[in-house]
Amino acid sequence: MNSSTTGWNFANAWEAIAAAIPDALAQRQGPRSITWSEFNQRANGVAEALLTPTTGEQDKVAQYLYNSPEYLESIFAAFKAGLAVVNTNFRYGADELVYLWGNADVTAVVFHGEFTERCAGIRDRVPKVRTWLWVDDGNGPCPEWATPYQTVAANGTDTNLTAPWGRSSDHLLLLYTGGTTGMPKGVMWRQSDLFGALNDGNSKRLPRQQDLAAIGESITRPGPRYMPAAPLMHGTALFGAIGHMILGGSITTLQGRHFSAEEFLDDTEGFRINSTSIVGDAIAKPILRALDAEPDRWDISSLRVMVSSGVMWSKETKDGLLRHNDHLIMVDSLGSSEAISMASNKTTSDSSEGTARFELGASTRVVTDEGRDVVPGSGDRGRVALRGWTPIGYYKDEAKSAETFVEIDGDRYSIPGDYATVDEDGAVVLLGRGSQCINTGGEKVYPEEVEECLKLHPLVADAAVVGISDERWGEAITAIIEPHPGQTIDEQELISHVKARLAAYKAPKRVFAVSSLGRAANGKLDYKRLKTEAVASSSNDT
Repeated sequence: MNSSTTGWNFANAWEAIAAAIPDALAQRQGPRSITWSEFNQRANGVAEALLTPTTGEQDKVAQYLYNSPEYLESIFAAFKAGLAVVNTNFRYGADELVYLWGNADVTAVVFHGEFTERCAGIRDRVPKVRTWLWVDDGNGPCPEWATPYQTVAANGTDTNLTAPWGRSSDHLLLLYTGGTTGMPKGVMWRQSDLFGALNDGNSKRLPRQQDLAAIGESITRPGPRYMPAAPLMHGTALFGAIGHMILGGSITTLQGRHFSAEEFLDDTEGFRINSTSIVGDAIAKPILRALDAEPDRWDISSLRVMVSSGVMWSKETKDGLLRHNDHLIMVDSLGSSEAISMASNKTTSDSSEGTARFELGASTRVVTDEGRDVVPGSGDRGRVALRGWTPIGYYKDEAKSAETFVEIDGDRYSIPGDYATVDEDGAVVLLGRGSQCINTGGEKVYPEEVEECLKLHPLVADAAVVGISDERWGEAITAIIEPHPGQTIDEQELISHVKARLAAYKAPKRVFAVSSLGRAANGKLDYKRLKTEAVASSSNDT
């Protein structure tokens, strides 16, 4: 890992890019376009607003935003000011926000106007938050306790702002992800390590040590045009955007709050998008259906790369997309918030690996629980481990950090928990997470949290939650309920019960009742058996 004196800091890099290609496009959303010079100026204005008399080095700034130019702009501003950023799931309810911002020690929140009422309702529960920047999205006026984001952004100038404590490549980006108990945990990425991981993944690379002169020499024209179809609040889209921006590229964000294949294709054609990130079939299938329905409507020949991370997508969908763009490279990327690009699977018109078969990266290995390499062709199971550019741990969670970030043969590895076998040819076959984590549409959901919510309902004696294979969602959250004696459950009532207390994506898609969940004497559930029963019940209903 790099030291603070030699490693990259994103604010330094982006300021150098703004100086090198000031008139090139940096961000676009619908009719809005922002050049690199404007991107830098506006971030200076926001950075100044974040630096209050009580602000300290590495205070935390939360992005409570939909995809928009303000998302990356406020990150740029925080990095200029030597502050850390914290992603926030815009689907979270009040209690989830209070936990997240409290755990992260957030002192400033940048939020869309749509979330004003929710923020107002929890302000007294997040006393550390002193600064609220309101982003106008047409949902009412700015509240008196917040500052209009546009006002401070418009005050920015070409003079690059630096805090009294300066900048460091050790400064953090916190990416919150689901924890083993269902509570989110903050993955701590030093800027130097994140820059290194993203830079190594680019075909055109900057030096490993910070060299601002190299930016002027290598970035002389606009870089690639990237449009995330996934939310920037997740690592897949955010890291994709940041990785393109260190190349002097531009980021286009969709205007719709919900994914629309038609809008995606309109913008791909209209803005000549080169690359995108998706969440498996949940996004890829609607795109394919739109193309099949109107094959002559869109020209998507500019689109060269489509990456899915977190959820694999089917061969049938990939083959269908290739019918509409035979130059497209489709990539399944095996990675996580804790480990970027551990392995990949590429599909083109000329070649395709089987689903769940991955080619390991140079810094990746598959190790048994005893720390030995899995022998190719042995059939042994191991966990995928990545060394090199990795996070420093989980924020305020030394125990979980020690479990995930371990030393093997003298090197530090990140081992998020993806189990795999290794074929004789060296290809890695992914088996899945060792935990009961459910991956639904790219969102991680842990059963315990949903189970505890269901058990708050007066009709429910006990509950188990599993994920069953689903064409649209990857895994559909399914609840198995043990009602109190003499009670009958109502599926929609229980689904609504969960949605009223947790983010909507955590609610079950189906609910089934059983006379007993059959807990063991130690209180544990047999999730494998319950999942089999849920699959059978689901099949009987179709």
